[in-house]
Formats: sequence, C-alpha cells, structure tokens
Amino acid sequence: MRWERFFDDLEDQLASEWEAERAALDTEAERLRLSRVSLRERLLMLAERERGMSAPTFDFTDGGTLAAEVTGVGADWVALDAPSQPRAAVVAPFTGIAGVGMPHADLLRSARPAPARSPLAERLTFGFALRDLVRRRSPVMVHLSNGRALSGTIDRAGADHFDLAVHEQGAPRRAEAVSGYRVIAFAAVSRIRVDGRPPVL
Repeated sequence: MRWERFFDDLEDQLASEWEAERAALDTEAERLRLSRVSLRERLLMLAERERGMSAPTFDFTDGGTLAAEVTGVGADWVALDAPSQPRAAVVAPFTGIAGVGMPHADLLRSARPAPARSPLAERLTFGFALRDLVRRRSPVMVHLSNGRALSGTIDRAGADHFDLAVHEQGAPRRAEAVSGYRVIAFAAVSRIRVDGRPPVL
C-alpha cells in the first residue's frame, strides 16, 4: 500500500516537473517570437481592429500627438485617418513615430502574428507614396522632426528625399504663389498631412 502511494507521488512529481518544463519552453518560444515582431507587423494588426472604440494615439518625433485609425501600412510608412481631420489623411514614415498609445486589449492583439500580405504591399515604400502625391499634385503640410512645419506641394520624390514647393496652405501650386523650395530628407520627416484622400492611402 505504501509503495503504491510512493509511486503515485513520484508520478505526480514527474508530471508536475514535465508541465513546468513545457511551460518554460512555451514561454521561451513566445519570447523568441516576440523578439522578431516589428513595428510594421503591430501596425498591420491595428489596421485590422474594429472601429468604434477609442482610436490609437500616435506620438511623433516632432512632439505632435494624433488620435487616428490605421488605414494602410506600406513597407516603411503608415497611413492614418484622424477623426479630428476629416478632409485629410496623414502619412508617416516609421522613423517619424515616437510611440503609439492604445488600450491593453489592442496592445495584446497587435503582438499576435500579422496576416499574410501580398508581395506588392511589401514593396510600397515611403518614396512610392510620395511619388503618388507628386502625380496627384496634392497639397501637403510637412511636419519635420525638429518641430518645423512647411506647407506646399511635393514636386519630385527621389530615393531618400523630396522637393517641396513652399506656398500658403490651401493655395494652389502656381509659380507666383511659391515662396521658396526645399529639398527634404525622408529621415527628417515626422509626418505629412495630405489634403484629400489619394487612392494609394
């Protein structure tokens, strides 16, 4: 009788140790998976969230904050739709995002594996989005990481920079309205507010 109890105790102890070891392995596997999750993947999951709840709050490198829904995610940029700016969209390179505030449920959901995306979406870079704005002649407000904001129209977009014709906000881009030109590095951009809604967004 005592031996039966002894073997039962040993069996329970081995089962308990096995469960603890398996839980430790599962925890380590989860840590390894999370170490590979990128900001892009988390933003993709935010794009999938249900609307109607409080929107995530984006903090930008220029010190600005914006409550907005994620409407699109490119290779290195995000498109945002802010209820406070109903006739505009925001395009931000990942380097312009300082942080994102969200409810705990969204925080946990955003850490899950992102859904598979088409190879084309993976190649839509910040430069591609800006070239679409060039083609559409969309008026923009460029917010730089140093806190400065410039209004105008993007004339050209290169590999890592763009040319901005500076003019009054809301004014059409005409030669007589342009007060100057700037070459702006992508790395200096915190975010760009776009008047209207270009289809690429």
